[in-house]
Amino acid sequence: MHPIIAKIGPLYVYSYGLMVAVGFAVATLLAYKHADDFKINKDRIIDLGIVMLVCGIIGARIVYIALNFQYYVKNPLEIINLTKGGLVWYGAFIFGMIGSAWFVKKNRISFWTAADLFAPYIALAQAFGRIGCLLNGCCYGAAAPSSLLLSVVFPDESILRYPTQVFSAVALLLIFVILRIWQKRRHFGGEIFIGYGLLYSVKRFGVEFFRGDYPKILYGLTISQLISAAVFAACLSLFIYRCLKWKSFLKSA
Repeated sequence: MHPIIAKIGPLYVYSYGLMVAVGFAVATLLAYKHADDFKINKDRIIDLGIVMLVCGIIGARIVYIALNFQYYVKNPLEIINLTKGGLVWYGAFIFGMIGSAWFVKKNRISFWTAADLFAPYIALAQAFGRIGCLLNGCCYGAAAPSSLLLSVVFPDESILRYPTQVFSAVALLLIFVILRIWQKRRHFGGEIFIGYGLLYSVKRFGVEFFRGDYPKILYGLTISQLISAAVFAACLSLFIYRCLKWKSFLKSA
């Protein structure tokens, strides 16, 4: 675990923040590169990326604080301390969507088109972020059996843990590849973005079984698994609706 990558004079470079920044930069640059394929003005891509990042971080932090409310009541100064991680992806997802919807409406850009452009690169950025989680020591796994070949031991601990950050990073890279291939076969607006929601919710639901940082709250499931199930159901319903709408449009054309 290396929460601090480097020290430059009095300044510290934190691994988690660095990997989030790298992921954001790579995702935004790739979206910028392929903006023409979706007929979106490249000048708007960087601005949209920044809006997504800022709103996402705010939303992710708000949800994390809400889930750990008692701790932050006792330690209010820790609310603004992001060096230890403390972000919930679904909070980032919701607030990022709200901010993006405002931006694209203001700039007269199709929400679904922009969402389909960014979807694969969001997964890629998350993969970078999960490596940051590993370096930071957050989002850790539950105790793993000694027979498991792939496991990690964090400082000040003597137990093996599942490397859930690595599981997530690999799964997100796979999602990125699938969505990039899918992009070239897109039929209707929102297809790739909704597909991302489906794939990510399945990934998160599965990885949660191996995590050790959230308690089971209902039927042996964590809060993230319950949210994942709701997101999957909502995305599946939306995907079917938009698919039927697209087919109906083709018949009437």
